[in-house]
Amino acid sequence: MDEYLRLKEQIAYHMDRYYNKDDPEITDLEYDMLMQELKRMEREHPEWVTPDSPTQRVGGEADGRSGGKVVHNVPMLSIEDVFTKQDVTDWIGKVLSVHPDAAFSVEHKIDGLSMTLRYRRDAAGVLSLYLAETRGSGFEGDDCTANARMIEDTPQELSLEADYLELRGEVYMTHAAFEAYNEEQERAGKKTAANARNLAAGTLRLLDASVTRERQLSLFVFNVQDGPADLMTDHVSSLDRLERAGVPCVPRIRCTAPEEVLAAIDAIGAGRGDYPYDIDGAVVKIDQIRYRADFPAGSKYSAGHIAYKYPPEERTVVMDEILVDVGRTGKLSFTGVFHDAETGRPARLCGTSVSRATLHNQDYITDMKIGVGGCYRVYKSGEIIPRLNGCVKEPPEVFRAPAFCPVCGEELIREEDTADIRCVNPSCRAQLSRTISYFASVGCMKIDALGQKLIDALIEAGYLGSYADIYDLKDHRDRLIADGLIGKEKNTDRILSAIEASKTSGPVRLLTALGIRNVGLATARGILAHYDSIGAVADATVEELREIPDVGETTAACIADFFRNPHNREILDRLEKAGVVMTMPPRSSEGSALKGLTVVVTGTLPTLGRKEIEEMIAANGGKASGSVSKKTSFVVAGEQAGSKLKKAQELGVPVLSEAEFLQRLQEPAESE
Repeated sequence: MDEYLRLKEQIAYHMDRYYNKDDPEITDLEYDMLMQELKRMEREHPEWVTPDSPTQRVGGEADGRSGGKVVHNVPMLSIEDVFTKQDVTDWIGKVLSVHPDAAFSVEHKIDGLSMTLRYRRDAAGVLSLYLAETRGSGFEGDDCTANARMIEDTPQELSLEADYLELRGEVYMTHAAFEAYNEEQERAGKKTAANARNLAAGTLRLLDASVTRERQLSLFVFNVQDGPADLMTDHVSSLDRLERAGVPCVPRIRCTAPEEVLAAIDAIGAGRGDYPYDIDGAVVKIDQIRYRADFPAGSKYSAGHIAYKYPPEERTVVMDEILVDVGRTGKLSFTGVFHDAETGRPARLCGTSVSRATLHNQDYITDMKIGVGGCYRVYKSGEIIPRLNGCVKEPPEVFRAPAFCPVCGEELIREEDTADIRCVNPSCRAQLSRTISYFASVGCMKIDALGQKLIDALIEAGYLGSYADIYDLKDHRDRLIADGLIGKEKNTDRILSAIEASKTSGPVRLLTALGIRNVGLATARGILAHYDSIGAVADATVEELREIPDVGETTAACIADFFRNPHNREILDRLEKAGVVMTMPPRSSEGSALKGLTVVVTGTLPTLGRKEIEEMIAANGGKASGSVSKKTSFVVAGEQAGSKLKKAQELGVPVLSEAEFLQRLQEPAESE
């Protein structure tokens, strides 16, 4: 009994990490094994089972973080997992013994977060989305309507004959969207996400729906929860009809015999390496919806469904080489190159040939005893990226990361309290393109005409070796025109003029543009509220920087380390000699740049959130308003600005971009 109670507590902890915190500490396979052991104990001792057992609970709890709590119209239950083909065959046999004409749908089990969409016919006669809800406890979830509307796959209206329709689907993140998010996080010096499922789940619960749009979530509908009779009869035909109406539905295979079901499971499993999203199994459903109620699976599980979990494929490999790369943010990454110990060729896993695996960081390499000549288990369990799963034979020597950057030769640093090793040389060729692109971006020096492709071409041709070289391009005007890199005279002069104009962007934008880790626009603004120039910031000590509100020890150390580097100080001197403004303008009165002004913000801004910019307006003496009128001083407009922008234009109210707004804050307050 004590062992059973400990196991219940252990599983409950991991359920909370997975469902509520979106931050699991163990793999899906490890969790499944714990749950199977608990089920075994409860089969042997049914008197132990209580309503709070993890086997009786669906998932997490609704917390009301998004739009408040919602009681489900139809319970959003789980699907019972099975782990062998025999389990599948037995279940199908049970169904066919009661309904010999039963058919089945075999579907991708998308690894995401479940969501229900409710539609009703409005006063205009349109079947429109009015509510979206997360699963939560299975009986009560969170209202996530605002976030659901930001998912491109979510139909806002449907051309179907129904007064009410309720659809259940899975919100997920494609591999491409997940990788783009992590790249952006690395560029900003922020924490990356561990996996796409947790990121999608956390995003759907956010209060700021604009973030959901930025992260490009996707949706597959996999069930009709409630609706007209013709959509509640045959499952596959219902999904077919929804698809014709523009609803993205889960990939599915209709089967009429046990051997077809098993073949469909194998076919889905064989394609795991090619899907643009993660799956963690194959779902088998009874196609005739009315038959499902005859096969209940307890209070936790949906009737008439099972989910087959693919066994992890594992091979023993020999490590041949460890590659060291420098990413666009300067962080070192490590890749193990190996061959199958048995065949001498790339390992075959989940239908794909695997010869490389990410080795994460030096701590991981040390703990796993990774080195050339060592033997390791490698597996892919419903995932795209292969992973090592333990050392079989230790290598002669465990790999150690180099002390100097393999690209530029600068000494590498290991960040305190992290496992990350970085090259902090902004002129390192491995990160040069990203560094210069960031410097020129809209949120920094705003050299709009200097795009990524042009920057890459200028680097390749030898014109750019650091962002300071941008301001020397004017000295090569004739050669640039002759080379045709930028274009003819008119386009070349246009870009050179934009570069010249950027010199007056101001110290706040310049400090942001330098690409110092953890120093974004808001942090730069806070720092330069305490110093009158970039030079003064460069001379500040860690202790002095830590005195600034919202500048912690790590950020202060990053700033000090950056300016301590002689190469960076040389670049700073070059920027100053080029005429880039590095001194803050005199202020007639602190925090009064918007004194007496009424400002309206609309649309999605490039770098500032709604709350952040409204706080800035108030801090500078202005008033943030939610509506445009003749009394509005100006409007700050971003992407997808709607009716407020239109009204401002009709009333002749000035409209500013984010960059123009930030420049306004650096100007003296208007005289009264």
